[in-house]
Amino acid sequence: MKLEKETKDMKNWKIATLVFVGLLTLSGLASAGETLYNGIELPDEWPPEYPKITRDPMPVPYLEDPPSVMPIDVGRQLFVDDFLIEETTLSRTFHQPEYYEEPVIEPDDTRAGMYAAPFSGGACYDPADNLFKMWYTRTRPHATCYATSKDGIHWEKPELDVEAGTNIVLNPEGFNSTAIMLDQWAKDPNERFKYFASERAEGIDGWFAGHRTSADGIHWSELKETRPRIWGDRSTAFYNPFRKVWVFSQRTEDENGWRSRSYVEGPTAEEMLAEIRFNELDTVEGKSVQWAGADKLDPHHTDARFAHIEPQLYTLDASPYESIMLGQFSIWQGPENGPCGDLNIQKRNDILLGFSRDGFHWDRPSRQRFIASTWDRRSWRYGNVQSCAAGPLVVGDKLHFYFSAHAAPKSRRWDTDAVTGLAMLRRDGFASMDASGKAGTLTTTHLTFEGKNLFVNVDCPEGELKVEILDENGEAFKNFTLEKCTPISVDKTLVRVNWRGSKDLAALSGKPVRFRFNLTNGSLYAFWVSPDESGASHGHIGAGGSGFTRPKDTVGKD
Repeated sequence: MKLEKETKDMKNWKIATLVFVGLLTLSGLASAGETLYNGIELPDEWPPEYPKITRDPMPVPYLEDPPSVMPIDVGRQLFVDDFLIEETTLSRTFHQPEYYEEPVIEPDDTRAGMYAAPFSGGACYDPADNLFKMWYTRTRPHATCYATSKDGIHWEKPELDVEAGTNIVLNPEGFNSTAIMLDQWAKDPNERFKYFASERAEGIDGWFAGHRTSADGIHWSELKETRPRIWGDRSTAFYNPFRKVWVFSQRTEDENGWRSRSYVEGPTAEEMLAEIRFNELDTVEGKSVQWAGADKLDPHHTDARFAHIEPQLYTLDASPYESIMLGQFSIWQGPENGPCGDLNIQKRNDILLGFSRDGFHWDRPSRQRFIASTWDRRSWRYGNVQSCAAGPLVVGDKLHFYFSAHAAPKSRRWDTDAVTGLAMLRRDGFASMDASGKAGTLTTTHLTFEGKNLFVNVDCPEGELKVEILDENGEAFKNFTLEKCTPISVDKTLVRVNWRGSKDLAALSGKPVRFRFNLTNGSLYAFWVSPDESGASHGHIGAGGSGFTRPKDTVGKD
């Protein structure tokens, strides 16, 4: 049986998705288009056009009409949805990160109204220098700053030659949010680092999308010539390596002030910028399409004074992680700027997660606040928590998520007093399939692979995991039965599955098979088939991590 229980909202969501898929089929748009790494077949018309963004959850066509056979050669396979699951008696748990107890970057100036936090900004691990690097915003002066770390926790602010005696790297005429990242796919070494920002400049009416490049992340080019006008602040960009496209996530807003996002893509950063048009909620132009907004399942403010306010999507940062695109949705719950100043409070934003297997449609099965404001005036993350672009980073067996957080205002400059926080999650730890106390099973859908070594991320030191591999008729291959599988009773993010008498899975390479995981008293987070005995997943590792030399995991672990 399938895992989820049918709620009214989920039934409505499924109906909307089926209608969308049906319309595509009837219109001919569901004909063969680009086939993705995971078997998902995109329609010829891509990205898809929706008439408008509503308060209903986004339809996710690939979950309602999944591929009959799914290749799993790219990355660790996560259990964030039912895409890979044919049937299971296990239960799914979505997990929350742990917070580092204090800010990892704070303003040097202790006066009220200071700021040292990524307004998206960016963080990465640069294998060329064996350093973690971060770009964040400061005030007085308003500028972009640079910090480095050897462990991703303790950060230094080097004195640079851009503005002598400071760690400032950019101080443009006017800017709002930024998105800064290490581009390890760049062919030109002078473009290893990419910078996108909502900027203002003399002679240009309103906000525009600014773009710069750098060889070292410190010394940046002048603005590129393509400077398209955009609706407003808080627009960002990201790279989708699964489809090899750059995406601009443009803030849009209607006459009632409802924030949402439009989407446009291009094969290069410059080509993406060339396609950007000034967009409002009801007037998306050019090749842009309506994309994402908050919906009726998103949380409302915990303060009764503002609980009536409908949530909105303040920003959306996205990045690749293993075999999925990970979306960090900063959900605004009010109030607007005016009451914040009058009441001497912060607006409330919290980060919720979304997962995508096609790079456009977001499945958001958990509406827990993943990184949350405390709404406690004594806390350094009292309010207005927002995401850092380009994460997460893989640090040992953990994922690092950096974020901006605001203390209770210390002055009338209420939208300041910001610091950089760190949240840490088990690697692959977004969701687990659990067997509590009694045995359970999970059988995958039909899968193919070219590798030969099965690995799992599992927590069952007081229990046991065994795996059997089934043919197309549901019978276990004689060399990969449950009886021949060596039991696993460990808590590890990478452990190989072995069968007595079989060296590896080479005999099954290229054949449609199903894995049946038999678990007792434990949690299964991910599985993957690697060509390497090291367990390298060959999936994307977010913004990198210590020990990794490429944007994919080619390292694994001995």
